Amino acid sequence: MRNAPAPPFRPHLAALGVIGSMLVTFGVFLSGFVISEPAPYELFMAGLIGLWAIVGLRISRAVAPLLVLLVLFNVGGMLSLTVMADLADGPMYIAVSLFLALSSVFFAAIVEARPARLELIFRAWVAGALITALLGILGYFHAFPGAEVFTLYDRAKGAFQDPNVFGPFLVAPSLYLLHGLLSGRILGAPLKAAGFLVLALGVFLSFSRAAWALYLFCVVALVFVMLLKERTGAFRLKILILSLSALGLMVVALAVALQFDKVADLFSSRTQLVQEYDGGHLGRFDRHRIGFLMAMEKPLGIGPMVFSSMFPEDEHNIWLKSLTTYGWLGFACYLTLIAWTLGAGFRLLLRNRPWQPFLMIGFITVLGHTAIGFVIDTDHWRHFYLLLGIVWGCMALERRHGRPHAAD
Repeated sequence: MRNAPAPPFRPHLAALGVIGSMLVTFGVFLSGFVISEPAPYELFMAGLIGLWAIVGLRISRAVAPLLVLLVLFNVGGMLSLTVMADLADGPMYIAVSLFLALSSVFFAAIVEARPARLELIFRAWVAGALITALLGILGYFHAFPGAEVFTLYDRAKGAFQDPNVFGPFLVAPSLYLLHGLLSGRILGAPLKAAGFLVLALGVFLSFSRAAWALYLFCVVALVFVMLLKERTGAFRLKILILSLSALGLMVVALAVALQFDKVADLFSSRTQLVQEYDGGHLGRFDRHRIGFLMAMEKPLGIGPMVFSSMFPEDEHNIWLKSLTTYGWLGFACYLTLIAWTLGAGFRLLLRNRPWQPFLMIGFITVLGHTAIGFVIDTDHWRHFYLLLGIVWGCMALERRHGRPHAAD
C-alpha cells in the first residue's frame, strides 16, 4: 500500500503562522499591564482575534464545548440586563465578559493548532510578570519619585488596578519558573531562581491573602505532581533537594523583608484569618449568606454591579457573582465549565506528552483559582481566561493525539 504524498509546503502560510505566534506572544505580554480600562491588552487582543477570525480561526469539536458554555454564560448576563431599572454600565460589563470568553476560546484554538505556542505564551507571561512585579516592589519601597502609582493602600499592585489581581497573576509564571528549576539544566538555574524570587516577593508584597493561599497551594501541588510523575529515585531526590533549597531562599527573603517595620506591621494585620470586613455586620460572609438567599428568588439575576449598590462591597464570591450577574443559566454554565475543565484535565495530568508541563501548570492554577473563588470575584480576570484556554487547548491536543486520523 502506497503512502499518501506529503502536503505541499506553503511558505506564505508558514510565515503567517510565525507572525501570528509573535502577535500572540506580544498580546500575552500586555496582560501584565492593566492600570486603566480598556487596557492595551483588550484593544490589541480584540483586533488580533478579529483578524484571526477573518483569516481563518478554526474551532474544533474538542474546543466547541468551551465556546458553547462561555457563550451561554454570557447569555445569562445579557438576560440579567433586562431586570435592571437603570442599565448604567451594565452593557459594557457584559461586553467585557464576552470578550474575555472569546479570548479563552481563541487561546485554546491556537494552542491546538500549534502546540509550540505554549512555550511562547509562558515566556511572554514570565516577561510581563517580572516587569509588573518589579514595578510593584519598587513602588512599595518608593524607590523613585511617583512610584506610589504602583501601590494601593500600601500594598504592591504593579501595573494593575488591584493588588488582589496583581498577586494571582504572578502565580502561573512562578510555577513555570519553578518547573524549569526542578526539571531543567543546572546552568540555567540561577536566572530562573532569581526570577522566581522576584515573583514570590511581588506576591508577598501584594498582601493579598487569596494570592498567598493560591501561591502556597500551587507551589506545593506542582512539586507533589512532579514527584508522582517522575519514576526514578535520583530525579525525585533532585526535586526534593531543589524544592527545599527554594523554600529556604524564600524563608530568608521573607525574613529580610520583615525587618522593615512597614512590612512587618501590614503582614501582622493581613495574616489574621478573619478581618473586621469579613465577619462584621454586612461583611463578606454576611453578604454571601444574604446574597445566596436573594439569588434563589431571582432566576435572571439582578444585573452587573447592582449588588455593590445594595451592599457596602461587591460579592467577593465567584459563585454568588455568577448567580447575581449571570442568573441561574450563568451559574449552571459556570459550574459545568469548571467541573468539566478540572475533571478532564485531571485525567490527562500525568500522561507523558510534550505539552504535559503546560497542562500541569494550567490545571493546578485553575484549581487554585477555583478555590479562592469562594472569597473573591474572578469573572473579569484576564489571566484566568488565558489559563482556561491553555487547559482546553491541551485537552484538544490530547484528543488529536489519541485519534490522529479522526476528522474533527
